[in-house]
Amino acid sequence: MSRFKIATFNINGIRTRLPALLDWLAREAPDVACLQELKTIDTAFPIDEIRAAGYGAIWHGQKAWNGVAILARGTDPIEARRGLPGAEDDTQSRYLEAAVNGVLVACLYLPNGNPQPGPKFDYKLAWFERLIRHAQGLVDSGHPVVLAGDFNVVPTDEDIYNPRSWLKDALLQPESRECYRRLLAQGWTDALRTRYPDARIYTFWDYFRQHWQTNSGLRIDHLLLNAELAPRLVDAGVDKWVRGEARASDHAPAWIELDLGEGAAKKAAAKKTPAKKAPAKRPRLKRQRRPPQSDGRHAPDSGGWTLHRHGLFSLGRHRVCHGAEQHVRRGIQPVTRPRHARRDHAVLDRAIQHLGEGRRRHRVGLAALGFGAA
Repeated sequence: MSRFKIATFNINGIRTRLPALLDWLAREAPDVACLQELKTIDTAFPIDEIRAAGYGAIWHGQKAWNGVAILARGTDPIEARRGLPGAEDDTQSRYLEAAVNGVLVACLYLPNGNPQPGPKFDYKLAWFERLIRHAQGLVDSGHPVVLAGDFNVVPTDEDIYNPRSWLKDALLQPESRECYRRLLAQGWTDALRTRYPDARIYTFWDYFRQHWQTNSGLRIDHLLLNAELAPRLVDAGVDKWVRGEARASDHAPAWIELDLGEGAAKKAAAKKTPAKKAPAKRPRLKRQRRPPQSDGRHAPDSGGWTLHRHGLFSLGRHRVCHGAEQHVRRGIQPVTRPRHARRDHAVLDRAIQHLGEGRRRHRVGLAALGFGAA
């Protein structure tokens, strides 16, 4: 199997909308379907009809409210977790994990939170915090993981037809949006927004005020991919036609298509492995140019100045060459004799006698300092 399709669908009552569910499964054939709001107890779950459609399933039901399920085409999902950790006294059926074809699929139904403020909104935020803590372990696990479900959060104003009409709703509150941003910051990729970065794409249209007919929708159903799956994303979309059917749910299925082939695996591994840096080249040392020699008529360059300055210091002539030293430090070649260098040719001759075999060269350097002609 190379292409792998995962969908999430808030069915809004599986017993009531079973015909619509079976039609969708037959037409779109997702490999995995995450369902929310089953609104039925475990013993009333329609497993026989679902198996007849070619799907295995695990489910976590609750009377009249909530309830989640994971369906897998041609196989049975392997259950990994039932219920979100962190609150053992929480009896609401909102979370399931299962492994299907090597992918860990987490199906969730995050609390709505209305009305807010109030205990329902507090419960929503507390549940979100538990999800963030648990999701950190999933994103760090190194296994391919997808979080799919009804998050009951409109991430930005680009994900709703008109935010002004929903400003007091729990789906748009800053606290809800901040929790969603923190979740993404762990390293999750919002697949629908990645596939359609600038489009107005919706997954929910309520039953009031002709919202479906006027495409006045919200995007609250999300599929989040960790770093192992994100490079494998091929396509994503929303099956809007389901929302237009008779007795439809107020949600439409959202889906992603992944490439699980070996080529995609190598490509994903290449993206995760940073390229090796080439070893730094050792700087090439430049050969120092030898200072030009004097021809007996012209003074040597600054290299000669330094040599003669040192020679005069060894003779105890610091006071004599003080002015020239200042010119050397500033890179200025004097054109007149330094103020303190008022010595005659006798001083020059005595200096040359102390300089040994470099007599001619030093005589020229001293002349450049203003002690007479060469």
